[in-house]
Amino acid sequence: MTIFIYGTGNAGKVQFMREVFMPLDLRLMEIGDFSCSLPDVDESGNSPLENATIKALAYYQTLREQTEFDYPLFSCDSGLYIEGLSEKEQPGVHVRRVGVKNLTDTEMIDYYSSVAERFGGKVTAKYRNAICLVMNSNEIYEYMGDDIASADFLLVSKPHSKRESGFPLNSLSVHIDSGKYYNDLNIKPRNNSQEGFREFFRRVLVQHNMVHHYDTLINENNNPIHDPAPLKVHLDK
Repeated sequence: MTIFIYGTGNAGKVQFMREVFMPLDLRLMEIGDFSCSLPDVDESGNSPLENATIKALAYYQTLREQTEFDYPLFSCDSGLYIEGLSEKEQPGVHVRRVGVKNLTDTEMIDYYSSVAERFGGKVTAKYRNAICLVMNSNEIYEYMGDDIASADFLLVSKPHSKRESGFPLNSLSVHIDSGKYYNDLNIKPRNNSQEGFREFFRRVLVQHNMVHHYDTLINENNNPIHDPAPLKVHLDK
């Protein structure tokens, strides 16, 4: 069974990805399962994909340097996009940051409640998600397609009393069709992206097997590989 390591310390994100992996013949491990000193990654990208790539490369390099393991490692990132806000005002990847301040879960709920209030108490929003998978030192796979984005949802000004660690904005998220808080449903805004993530891993394995077969043919014929740069694949549907 192929092992994939999730480069995140967010327990909520790990649980989401465990649900993604359930139907797959793959094993998910957390980077926290390994005895290594994790870097303080500077998520300085301007898009979810840039940040996912920064994290995946940093964690993969750390794991290789500090342990004997060399498993595929991936990281994800997301950005929040709210209808009606200017491009400058969009939270994007800086969901937790307002100005120079990083918000706590409670501060996030208060801030985004005030944003919804500006639009009469509710406004349509969605999360755009991205993933970067470092398969090995020669293969990097990136993706930020619509099929791994969340469903549109309503961001409302009145928070639900229930809080979910790691996903504070679920308290302000309402299902558009039913008008119910996601915290009262068995689904979350991100849940519709699970099959998209599964398809990403399926397509990666197909692509990886093709690359491995090609490399085997090259090595068997004793032909030198002239390009030492990693294969960076943007997986588009």
